[in-house]
Amino acid sequence: MSNTKKLRPRLLIVSGPSGVGKGTLLKRVAAESGLPIVMSVSATTRTPRPNEKNGTHYHFLTDKQFQEKRNAGEFLECFEVFGKGIWYGTLRKEVESGLNDGKLVVLEIDVKGAMSVKKQFPDAITIFVEPPNIDTLKERLRGRGTESDEAMQNRLNTAIEELNHAHEFQKRIVNDNLDTAVKQFINAINN
Repeated sequence: MSNTKKLRPRLLIVSGPSGVGKGTLLKRVAAESGLPIVMSVSATTRTPRPNEKNGTHYHFLTDKQFQEKRNAGEFLECFEVFGKGIWYGTLRKEVESGLNDGKLVVLEIDVKGAMSVKKQFPDAITIFVEPPNIDTLKERLRGRGTESDEAMQNRLNTAIEELNHAHEFQKRIVNDNLDTAVKQFINAINN
């Protein structure tokens, strides 16, 4: 599926519960949309998962590095998540660089971060990706095999809170069937 439609440089904010499949969905959209999409790479203080690469999946920072960037105002948004001293944030230079290059810059961030960035970029496109139901989300998180029981429960509790904010986004996509979700996502960007 190719789309030759040119979009003006714009910000696309994508949010949804952990484990809902945002990353998989966004990879397909980038490959199939034909649009000049660039993924903003977030920063985090969490430990990399197996096969994650610094600068590709995240900018993995020490607590000290993260707080130095935070104090210097280098983040568009940043928050401590899951109450465990783990920070995530969107580096301002990542977004500005892509927009200056005429790209559609995609932020894959949590709901709090999405609302914070939306205030700074009111014309951003906002999309919330949700699971068909909470049981499916539980299975997806278990299938990762990267979470302790406590971490998984924290993610599920956060997911329930995030689902309560889905109505604050312009578009909502249920990621039940990946092919359908990709088509809906591309359509949401183009309209």
